Parts: sequence; C-alpha cells; structure tokens
Amino acid sequence: MPRSNTAFLFDLDGTLIDSVYQHVLAWKEALDEEGVVLPVWSIHRKIGMSGGLFTNILLRETDLDITPERIERLQQRHAEAFNRHHTQGSVRPLPGARELLQFLSQEKIPWAIATSGRMRTAAHNLAALGVDPDEIPVVTRDMVRHAKPDPDLFIAAAERLGVDIHRSLVIGDSIWDMLAAQRARALGVGLLSGGYGQDELQRSGAFRVYDDPADLLRHIDEVAARD
Repeated sequence: MPRSNTAFLFDLDGTLIDSVYQHVLAWKEALDEEGVVLPVWSIHRKIGMSGGLFTNILLRETDLDITPERIERLQQRHAEAFNRHHTQGSVRPLPGARELLQFLSQEKIPWAIATSGRMRTAAHNLAALGVDPDEIPVVTRDMVRHAKPDPDLFIAAAERLGVDIHRSLVIGDSIWDMLAAQRARALGVGLLSGGYGQDELQRSGAFRVYDDPADLLRHIDEVAARD
C-alpha cells in the first residue's frame, strides 16, 4: 500500500554513501598542504556541516587569518583529494542504500537528496547510487544560502518535492543533520554510519536511530506513515 504522506529527505555522505572518513582524510590533506595542523578527530567532529562554516571553524581554532582566498584554496584541495578516493574505489554506497531508494520509489514515497557538499564532490556519489538529478530532486550547497546546521537544504528539498517540510523525515548521520531537521520542524532519523553515537544523535533530535540504510529499510514501517 503506498505511503505517500511522508517524504524522505536524505543527507548523502555517511547516510547513503560510505564516505565520511574519506572526507576526513581529504580535509586533513588539504589542511596539511595549507600548513594547518589539526588532529584527525577534530576534523571528524565537524564533518556534515557546510564546507564554508567547516573551514571557518577550523581556521578560527588555529588563529590563522580567515581569508576568502584561503577558504577557496582549502575547498578546492579537499575536492581534489576526495575525488581521488573515489577514483581509487574506496567510496561506495552503504549497505542497503540502493535498495532503500528503490523501495521508496516503488511505493511512491517521495524522496530527495540534500547535501552540504557541492556538486563537484556530490556528482560521483550520485552516480554510484544511480541517482539522476534530472529525475530526482537533488539540492547541493551551491543552491542555498546556508547549509547545515541551518535548515535551508532540507527546506529547499521539500519545496522541490512539493511536500510539507513538517510532514517530512530528515535522514542523516551527523548531529548537524539532526539540528537542521529540528530547525526545519521536520522529524530527524539518525544513522550510525557516519561515526556519531546513538546518544549524540538522539540528544540532537533524532527520534529513531538505525545502523545504516539496510537497517532503516528493515524497520521502514516504524517511520513511514501509511496513506
């Protein structure tokens, strides 16, 4: 039976794609090249927020000048390093990701992707999932004024679907996703596949937490309201 009165708004990295730690390493490489010395754990704790906010916070922690040129340089180096990981085959869909999206499509449950990454890094991930942006709404950082933890990405994704954000589920793997869901007045569903713990996700607003997309699909009736 179709469950058409609930929309699923997905984060991409760490939620559908196993790429969080590759992003961490790519940022580490970019920061090292810029002469910014930061521990890996500190970088990981900020993955999921917008790239601009991410670099602002990291640079502020080091007392370095935050110039537009430095931020652009870091973002470009990160994109180049991350795309190398993709070329090497270490970035791939998480277990159950394709199956979950196929199920939603078959059941005529609306879904979209909203990612804090820019299209230059998201394109490979979308291709790995078999997602065509001409057919499925995809909102990237390039398309909104502010990214996570602001709610703009998910609000824009709901608008693209033509659904009420208040009747939508935000599926994410980081505390930034859950904070954005709260600010959008949507329900947050957390996945452990991004490296955040269950308690952290729940304290940030997740009303359900699952291991990965495969686990969410096994428990889909807990979150997908019937028509």
